[in-house]
Parts: sequence; C-alpha cells; structure tokens
Amino acid sequence: MDEMILLRHGETEWSRDGRHTGRTDLPLTRVGEDQARALAPLVGNGSFGLALVSPASRARRTAELAGLTGYEVDPDLWEWDYGGYEGVTTVDIRRTRPGWYLWRDGVVPGDAEHPGESVEEVAARTDRVIARARAADGTVVVVAHGHLLRVLCARWLGLPARDGRLFRLDTGTYSRLGFEHGEPVALTWNAPV
Repeated sequence: MDEMILLRHGETEWSRDGRHTGRTDLPLTRVGEDQARALAPLVGNGSFGLALVSPASRARRTAELAGLTGYEVDPDLWEWDYGGYEGVTTVDIRRTRPGWYLWRDGVVPGDAEHPGESVEEVAARTDRVIARARAADGTVVVVAHGHLLRVLCARWLGLPARDGRLFRLDTGTYSRLGFEHGEPVALTWNAPV
C-alpha cells in the first residue's frame, strides 16, 4: 500500500445537529451532497488498489457522488454503535450524566438494533480494515464515518483506540494516511476540499 485516503461522508440532518448517528441510516442533506461532489478531485480516475465503503447509505451516496466506482461495501466500516445514545446529543446526555465524554465514558446499552459498542470493539473492526489496506497494492480509499475514522487513524499510528479523541473530523473532509521512512504517519487530516 502506498497511502490510504479517508473520506468522511457528507452532512446528514443528525450530523448537522450533533446527534450521535451510528447505525441509523440517514440520507445526506443538500449540503452533504454538495460536500460529496466536492470530493470528486480526490477520487480522480478511480484507479485504487482497494476501495472500501461503509454499508450506510450516507457513505455509499458520498462515494457515488464523488465518482468512486468499483468499491466494496465493508461492514467493518459501520460507525460506532452508540447503543442507548443513538440519536441523542452530547448536551442531552450530559443532563443525566454530567461531564460525560464518549471517549472516556463510552455508551449505555440500547435496543436490539443498537446494542452499543466499546471503543475496543470499534478498534477491532478498524484493525481488520487496516490489515486489508496494508495487503493492497497502490492507493487505498475508504469512505466512512467520523468516530470510526478517528479510531482508524489512532490505530494506524499505533496509538490506543481512545486516542481517536485527538483527531477531530468534520463531514465532507478528506484525510491521508501513509508512511515516512517506512513508519505509519498522518499525511493530511480533516482537510476541506
């Protein structure tokens, strides 16, 4: 692998409003669709050694509007399962859990569709994605979600999954992970197009 390009999906109503959006499958807003189209220069001619996209429609739609074709849907790229905090804002969570912080305090179990996940469980999924990427030839592109990609970056750099907290990631942005002298580095992070 030469490098890995990470594309965070465009804006949805919930991402715009700060609501935790794990497994709820929401469409892109009009702004989100514009953000996705703006990513097209990064996709270019689409000659990637591996192209992986989250199963969520917001990620698949971002990939399509950016011009990415021939991608594989990878269930390991689903966003963090927020359990009982699915659809809830941090402000609302802190009304009952003052000082709550996802990266430190985790989530509470939800219903059958949103059982919840620890940061370590998210890391296990991102580690599998990284292993697949490293085995590919050329450039790899991944289209996924904010918290998931933050964990992926931390794991790429050999950091604990919780250190994903250090890498803010906005909708419709791109990042690049690669190597310097054979060691994993972040080449670009949270860059607007």
